[in-house]
Amino acid sequence: MFTRRHPFLFFLIIMASLSTLCFLGLSLIIHSGTKMVNVQMTQKYSNSKGNIGIVEINGVILSSKKVIEDIHSFMDNEAIKAIILRIDSPGGGIAPSQEIYREIMKTREKKTIIASFGGVAASGGYYIGSAAHGIIANPGTLTGSIGVIMEYANLKEIVKKIGISPIVIKSGEFKDMGSPLRELKDKEKVIFQSLVDELHLQFVNDVAKARKINPDIMKKLADGRVYSGQKALKLKLIDRLGNLDDAVQWAGKMAKIEGELKPIYLKKDKMTLLRHLADSLLKDLNITSTVTDNFRYVIN
Repeated sequence: MFTRRHPFLFFLIIMASLSTLCFLGLSLIIHSGTKMVNVQMTQKYSNSKGNIGIVEINGVILSSKKVIEDIHSFMDNEAIKAIILRIDSPGGGIAPSQEIYREIMKTREKKTIIASFGGVAASGGYYIGSAAHGIIANPGTLTGSIGVIMEYANLKEIVKKIGISPIVIKSGEFKDMGSPLRELKDKEKVIFQSLVDELHLQFVNDVAKARKINPDIMKKLADGRVYSGQKALKLKLIDRLGNLDDAVQWAGKMAKIEGELKPIYLKKDKMTLLRHLADSLLKDLNITSTVTDNFRYVIN
């Protein structure tokens, strides 16, 4: 009876279910592989008392809490003379990226901080790294992507086919701005564009300040494009080419550490399988902060 009355809706439900199952399987496989690499690197550096702390920033930046806590842990440890931010992130929420940026700017006044870019350190990932004393990346690292994007999905036609008639009662003209159940009005487009421009300017000014690059030059580079590590070096968006071990040597030299360099990671909290999977799904889905219930804005 249900399929006869609503064949289109039934089709959508079936397709959504199949897509979800496929995505869950693929996500678990990808995340498991990433976890193995991280465990191998952690074992390499975590077996002794260290003098260089490594803070990992992996995946989509959804929250600043864990990263800031890790930075504080190394900051408060007198044995730690330098901190390396190991960044492998395509970006994420604007607010958490800004919070981490601000924390690094404060911390670098007291301890040496180096950013080491992995496979990708773009958008919010680059935003964070720019606050370090220096940035080192691989020639093939994907970086830059300096910009802000807002995404909006209009489900009006689908809702119409299903036979749903939305009723909206609101307190102000723009309260349902960005609703997926109707077209975006011209005045609303102007408001959202103004917001994107403002956030973009914040991004550009912060990076220009940290990297000591003229804001006008930075604006020309900040058109959203992605650069290779080799190209970024020529544009002075990074300082050196190299891997994590090279970053360790550089940090040790800048911090004037005598004797053996001993990089360490903080011990990771044990996670249940369900929590681990949920974290993986959030990162892979690129879920970030929202402007309204239906719009999301990311440094991406």
